[in-house]
Amino acid sequence: MASLVVGVAAAGAPQGSILLTAVAGLVSGAMSMAAGEYVSVQSQADTESADINTEKDELITDPELELTELTAIYVSRGLDQPLARLVAERLMSNDTLGAHARDELGITETLRARPIQAALASTLSFVAGAAVPIATTLLAPPANVAEVSSMTALVTLVILGGTAAYAGGAPVVRCALRVAFWGTLAMGGTAGVGKLFSTFV
Repeated sequence: MASLVVGVAAAGAPQGSILLTAVAGLVSGAMSMAAGEYVSVQSQADTESADINTEKDELITDPELELTELTAIYVSRGLDQPLARLVAERLMSNDTLGAHARDELGITETLRARPIQAALASTLSFVAGAAVPIATTLLAPPANVAEVSSMTALVTLVILGGTAAYAGGAPVVRCALRVAFWGTLAMGGTAGVGKLFSTFV
């Protein structure tokens, strides 16, 4: 989003046009993120549902084979054969499908794909990030929108990159610089396009 603002500003567009572009970019970007995330996660959810339905059929048609499969899974995790068989029987007596979904398919209720939740999360994240260049466009001096937007975006990227790295236990400085590098590259590219476009218009 900051790259879009910088590119349009570098083309010499008036502040009102830059703001309009930024708002349009926010709306289209948020919708695009929501749609992309929804489609992707819905595909995952469809696959999970198909796997669970297949497992249901197999539990009905050949429960003994399914018990053997579950036992083999527990043996592979370190239990001896008799104990693995006992654990499999106990779990299947309590929640047959749940045991197989969790330990054979790797599907749990907590980690199941939720398309709407994923789409909302992506949309809100995009809107939160896009708010920074929009606010910058509103507050920056009209003659310096590109410069102020670039600097504000870089500072934001460094902070977010460092925060994410710290939360994940990764090297903070290296991750922050990596995010800043790619952000600078993107803004530099769009600024170049904006300058080039303003030359021909």
